[in-house]
Amino acid sequence: MASEKELSDFLKSVEKRAFKRAVYAVRDEDAALDIVQDAMIKLSENYADRPSAEWPPLFQRILGNATMDWFRRQKVRGALFRNFSDFEPAGEDGDFDILETLEAMEGTVGAESAADALSRDQALGLIEAEIGELPARQREAFLLRYWEELDVAETASAMGCSEGSVKTHCSRAVHALAKALKAKGIVP
Repeated sequence: MASEKELSDFLKSVEKRAFKRAVYAVRDEDAALDIVQDAMIKLSENYADRPSAEWPPLFQRILGNATMDWFRRQKVRGALFRNFSDFEPAGEDGDFDILETLEAMEGTVGAESAADALSRDQALGLIEAEIGELPARQREAFLLRYWEELDVAETASAMGCSEGSVKTHCSRAVHALAKALKAKGIVP
C-alpha cells in the first residue's frame, strides 16, 4: 500500500502532461482542468490503496474515461441548453492588464536571446498544433507512449485496445507528424 506522499508525488508528476493531453482532446483549457482534477480525485478516492506501480495505467484509463464523459455531457448539454455567454461579445470587460502580465513573467526569462526564444516558441506551437490535428486515437496513443512514457502494454490497457493497435496508431502518428513538420520547415 502506498502512502499519501507517494500519491501526492505521483499526481504532481502527471498533472502537466495530463492537462496537455486533455487540452488536446477537448480544445478547452477550463474543461481540461476540470477533467484532470476529476481524474485525480477518482484515482485518489478509489485506487489509493493500490501499489504505486499500478497508478500510471489506471490514471490514464480514468483520464480517458473522464474525457469521454465530458464529450457525452457536452452532446447532451448542446442538445438541451444554450449558454447565454455564447451571445456576449468577447473582450468587453477590459480585464486584461499588460503590467500584471509582465510582473508575473519577471524572473522567468532565461539566458536565451529573444530570437531564440521566439523561434523555440514558434516551433513548439507548430508541433502542438500538428499533434492537435492527429486523429483522436493516434493522438491518444502518441501522447501516452511518448508524452506519458507508458510502454506498449500499459498504453493498450489505458486505451482499451490491443498492443498491435497501439503500435499501428503510434507509427501512423509519428509519420504524420514528421511529414507535417517537415513541410513546415521543422527538421530534427
